[in-house]
Amino acid sequence: MASESVFVLLGSNLGDREHLVNQACKMIGERCGKIVAESSLYESEPWGFQSEHWFLNQVVEVQTQLSPDEMMRQLLEIEKELGRDRSTPHEGYVSRPMDLDILYWGEDLLVESQHVIVPHPRLHQRRFTLLPLCDIAPDYVHPIMKKTNLQLLDECQDNGKVHIYNKVL
Repeated sequence: MASESVFVLLGSNLGDREHLVNQACKMIGERCGKIVAESSLYESEPWGFQSEHWFLNQVVEVQTQLSPDEMMRQLLEIEKELGRDRSTPHEGYVSRPMDLDILYWGEDLLVESQHVIVPHPRLHQRRFTLLPLCDIAPDYVHPIMKKTNLQLLDECQDNGKVHIYNKVL
């Protein structure tokens, strides 16, 4: 099976956020494929809910041979091992030690299964996703919207506060 480029968003707003993001990167590299690019770390206010705990976010590009469903299964397992509890149903978003989302898959793969939708349906609405994504893939073209990540960032209506926390050189 050929290797595919997958872009994954990491987010944490509970516990030792920086350590959790670093652990998630390590685990993704061990279980999902080789990490070939990492954005800077960004700090952002919560999106879609109120919390005093801001998020640390990062986007990584992973070369994987896994299927989208298998990749999502691995990411959910990593979330769980890093303290995320999905057992209690809740309305809307909540604070969490780790959140992992697949943003894009390959050149232009569209996926809609019970477990994963690619491209991520809200990535173009979120500055905290687009800023780190533009660090490593500014010219990647959204397969549905037919715009680059830089164009999506430029058009994004999200006014949420996002700033660089730790720049990757």
